[in-house]
Amino acid sequence: MNALLIIVFSLIYPITHIANGWIFEFAEVSPHISLIYLPAFVRLANVLVLGPLKGTLATFMGGLLLAQTYDAAFLVSSLNICCSASGPLISLCIFKMYSRRNVHLTSIKDLGVLTLMYALSNAVLHHLVWSVVDPSKLSEPIQVVWMVLGDIFGALLGAYLMKWCILKYRQVQVSRNLQD
Repeated sequence: MNALLIIVFSLIYPITHIANGWIFEFAEVSPHISLIYLPAFVRLANVLVLGPLKGTLATFMGGLLLAQTYDAAFLVSSLNICCSASGPLISLCIFKMYSRRNVHLTSIKDLGVLTLMYALSNAVLHHLVWSVVDPSKLSEPIQVVWMVLGDIFGALLGAYLMKWCILKYRQVQVSRNLQD
């Protein structure tokens, strides 16, 4: 069952990334940065739902699948995948070290803090790697801020969409129970 969940979550990541490009094309700052980036939510959900190691593996595997759709150098692509998979893991570890406890999934404060830490770590990791191996991805210094905001907005939108789906599912279940 664990292997199946890892596969499913690894497929959700590239699908969400590609859909994000279509749906939120208007919010693109550059080909690599969007002001609304839903896969940020998927990356965080992977480590929160599957756990740190399995969630990181799911994001990494999804990144490998996604890399097949882009014509990037192997080194750049591999390092981007590592950054994408590491950001949520690093932020989760920092959260646990700082608060000395696990994230409470029902706590808006915990999820908000984790989202901010993730957005910062993800943007810094990517920009450090780009500055060393592919400076062409760096167009202006402000883009790191756009990337942080895009991850925050994407993670929040993903959380609200998930909450909406859960509420709709519950409504359907309640109406079915009332009909029985």
